Amino acid sequence: MKEIVKESGAPKGAIYYYFPDGKEGITAEAVLFTGRGVAERIRIHLAEKSDLAEAVQSFVEMIAHFVESSGFRSGGPLTIVASETATTSEKLNLICREAYTMVREAFQAKLLESGFSEERSASLAWMMTSATEGGIILSRTYHSGDPLRAVAKELASLIRSCER
Repeated sequence: MKEIVKESGAPKGAIYYYFPDGKEGITAEAVLFTGRGVAERIRIHLAEKSDLAEAVQSFVEMIAHFVESSGFRSGGPLTIVASETATTSEKLNLICREAYTMVREAFQAKLLESGFSEERSASLAWMMTSATEGGIILSRTYHSGDPLRAVAKELASLIRSCER
């Protein structure tokens, strides 16, 4: 909290006024902000291409580039908070679920728009979210975008096989 006060220049009382839950409240707002941003980037990027498989592959490859260009310091902000708070904060766990739901629903909306059934699009959206998040973790761990590029390729292949 001291660093936030120092960096923002805001009075300490103002921060507690807007975030009465302290660090947990700030983290909750940051997670929701991130979830909305990630979901919006998914919607925008997937809308740029008419071919769903190509759009998903391109999106995940873009994440690989982003993770690499950050020196493997960026990527997976929801994952970090979710894994740290899964069993320690009910409130933050629920907020992480809400953020992941936004991400999953962004993928699902494109799948529905592309003609997939409700049931199939829901299942594929879970797969896309899980594979992408896992790919980010492995890319950061191995200091290589290759895990994400493999995810991109395999998700595109999966989507193409489901379209037949």
